[in-house]
Amino acid sequence: MSMMDKKGSAEIRVNNRTLVYPLYAGTEGEQAIDIDKLRKETGLITYDPGFANTGSCASGITFIDGEKGILRYRGYDVIDLAQNCEFIEVAYLLIHGELPNRQQKAAYSHLLNQHSLIHEDMIEFFRHYPEHSHPMAVLSAMAVSLSSFYPEMSGNYKEEIEMTVTRMLSKLRTIAAFSYKKSIGEPTIYPRHDLSYCENFLNMMFDSPLCEESYNPTMINALNKLLIIHADHEQNCSASVVRGVGSAGANLYASISAGICALWGPLHGGANQHVIEMLEQIQAEGGDVDKVIERAKNKRSPFRLMGFGHRVYKSYDPRAKIAKTLCNEVIASTNKHDPLLDIAMELEGKALADPYFQERGLYPNVDFYTGLTYREMGIPTDMFTVMFAIGRLPGWIAQWMEMKKDPHGRIARPRQIYTGSTARKVIRISRRK
Repeated sequence: MSMMDKKGSAEIRVNNRTLVYPLYAGTEGEQAIDIDKLRKETGLITYDPGFANTGSCASGITFIDGEKGILRYRGYDVIDLAQNCEFIEVAYLLIHGELPNRQQKAAYSHLLNQHSLIHEDMIEFFRHYPEHSHPMAVLSAMAVSLSSFYPEMSGNYKEEIEMTVTRMLSKLRTIAAFSYKKSIGEPTIYPRHDLSYCENFLNMMFDSPLCEESYNPTMINALNKLLIIHADHEQNCSASVVRGVGSAGANLYASISAGICALWGPLHGGANQHVIEMLEQIQAEGGDVDKVIERAKNKRSPFRLMGFGHRVYKSYDPRAKIAKTLCNEVIASTNKHDPLLDIAMELEGKALADPYFQERGLYPNVDFYTGLTYREMGIPTDMFTVMFAIGRLPGWIAQWMEMKKDPHGRIARPRQIYTGSTARKVIRISRRK
């Protein structure tokens, strides 16, 4: 197995029969039992809803320790990367395995700008989407449409894969900005060769023929860091979908489009939008945070605090620390007072001090503050998940490329426990009751 060392064996006892399977360990000490031959030898499969205890691959991209609140890309701590790198450096790291030097970064930035335009015929697609189409629907459809305008000649040639990756990484931000302009009925703004990756995106979003926008360094810095903290997150729902679709031999465009659709779900990428909606609801009801805390603790109530807790992190989400700092910096730079921030900070403080949340490890996650930050930057609520997708794109690409190169890889095909009817015969329609 790639990147894993054999660390002994594990015994599994089935119906008075003892079976021995290899035990493997990753570079950070994570251990796994290789049950590849379990069904063949016993006729049994494992039952693991949501695959919470199942390792679907060996990966060298991202390491997470949820108990200790650790997130690393290619060995680098996410906080370290956010403090010292721009987004395109982290994208380069995830896709190529190492951080770029000064010359490589400049060349990569130039290459991304060079391929930032989309085919003019694709502009027609935007004109024919219904008014107020959700940007995520447009983004996923346009992503897969890229395969018609920029087809892969072959999935086996490194140069062609590199070009496809570059196009995907560069053009998706253009598509995202164009989808926003379409939703508000404004003309599209083309990318510029003289702007950085993040500054280009902000310009395409907010520039107008009537007024030329300029962006302060705080906004550009915040966008860089927000995209960095979303860049990858191990085998999450959307990354698993990208790998699963890619395992069937589908091209990168189709795989990324599927990942976008998975991210769209409110339990995945849509969570920061729901945080804003929750805070707005609290504000509309008078801003009584204590009442909200009690509702969240009531097991009979369907209400849940959005932005608290995480499937993986059982301590504080390391990305939330960065997001909170960025939120305060952006709000300070705009000289605006957002009452939702006051509610958010009071909610966080009281939840963290409450034994109910402490005992359950329900700390604020990355979604709690990112929505507020995007809101202050002028990005509308229905674009929040699109921003997530732009940030997660290099991670999806890296996961897809690693899957393609995996010598042990095969098509994703989970098993199931069948719970339907047993065998029965068809009754002719004339005799059915």
